[in-house]
Amino acid sequence: WEFNHILLDHITSSFLDVNKINAIALKTKWVKEDWDLSTILKDEVIIVTDYKLSIIFASSNLSKMNGYHEDDVLGKSPKMFHGKETCLKTSNEIREAVNQKIPFEKTVLNYKKNGETYICKIKGFPIFDKKGELCNFIAFEKAA
Repeated sequence: WEFNHILLDHITSSFLDVNKINAIALKTKWVKEDWDLSTILKDEVIIVTDYKLSIIFASSNLSKMNGYHEDDVLGKSPKMFHGKETCLKTSNEIREAVNQKIPFEKTVLNYKKNGETYICKIKGFPIFDKKGELCNFIAFEKAA
């Protein structure tokens, strides 16, 4: 029964996460992409920031990857996962892609809530509204 409970929790969390992302998309009038968020959430963490890079959503599976819960990260910058051993060159390349409002894919050394390091593959995308203005960024992240 424990297995069924874990599976049901995962399905419920994924459903709620997709609904939250869809609510953000509706509120800020995203130009929709063809992302299958339910499938993505099986293997990856989804983080959404506002255009100023403050986290406004983190999928519930974030805690499995790095020990943080959504409440721990809301309102903070994704830089909170970086530390002294994070590659400055990679961080600068991500920052440049964000400044240019272009998609990026990078692998970076991040830090878990307990201070341990992990390798994280990040695929980041700017999100534009129907007027063509930047409104959010979305990142699909996976421990490598």
